[in-house]
Amino acid sequence: MTLVAPTLQAFFTERLWAQRQSSPKTVSAYRDSFALLLRFVSERTSTSPSRLDFAHLDAPAIGAFLQHLEADRHNSTRTRNARLAAIRSFFRFAALRHPEHAGSIERVLAIPQKRCVRNVVSFLTRAEAAALLSSADRSSWTGRRDHALMLLALHAGLRVGELVGLCCQDVALGAGAHVRCRGKGRKERCTPLSREAVAVLRNWLAERAGRPEEPLFPTRRGTPLSADAVQAFVAKYAIAASAQCPSIAAKHVTPHVLRHSNAMFLRERGVDLSTIALWLGHEQLATVQVYLHADLAIKEAALERAAPPGSKPGRYRPADPLLAFLESL
Repeated sequence: MTLVAPTLQAFFTERLWAQRQSSPKTVSAYRDSFALLLRFVSERTSTSPSRLDFAHLDAPAIGAFLQHLEADRHNSTRTRNARLAAIRSFFRFAALRHPEHAGSIERVLAIPQKRCVRNVVSFLTRAEAAALLSSADRSSWTGRRDHALMLLALHAGLRVGELVGLCCQDVALGAGAHVRCRGKGRKERCTPLSREAVAVLRNWLAERAGRPEEPLFPTRRGTPLSADAVQAFVAKYAIAASAQCPSIAAKHVTPHVLRHSNAMFLRERGVDLSTIALWLGHEQLATVQVYLHADLAIKEAALERAAPPGSKPGRYRPADPLLAFLESL
């Protein structure tokens, strides 16, 4: 073995596990990043991964790998940046152990993150959300499970990882009904439940009849649902809901869109951004500013206040199509 292999092993066991106590999801993401990197460089240099040295993992090689992610694997810019963050973390650790490679390591650390477009968040209207919930066949066990999960996502704004990680004991339906979850960054939070959510979850828990430590939303075999499974059935129900609500067909509906929808419903009811940030489990208020950008009603109100004196406020309405045709001649 060369220096890379034992250093990479020490990076995972000492830095990530022992020193930083990184979450399993972080370790998995870093593992996948280095598995891709080592395979790419191994094929590029005809050298087995265990024999790769820091000379093989220089800045040009890392740059070629990042280009490969976007051009060949069709990864997004955000994914490319996440892979680069994992690589940077390892090279900062390696710089302390192998100062003789400081020059090569410094050139890798100088590779910049790529800026990416921040799109306006996608969310469902209340009519679209109702159509999505009604598309689940509640005459079947899986339909009732899926309906309860999507309703909880819409009412509590939980991430998909938080939803599939819930246990039966995490739901309290008495006075002050709430759901308790451990979210991103291992932060615990309690989210209050609406009356509709309480009624649906009470029926589901009675039917589920699981022990407190068992998953709230299990598979047929009793194991926790995977995030991919939730994403698949949400997309399936969105297609079915388009027959009742055609506007939903133009949207790419994912579990995270349900979380965005919850935030927009709170904005619609006049809830301030700091409360929404606490509700969703965000540490920084700036994270929820995207919901201000997505709220068209706020922009329309500002436009009306900025209208010239004597002008009639309101949204632009096109002229009669026949008159517009005549005027265009």
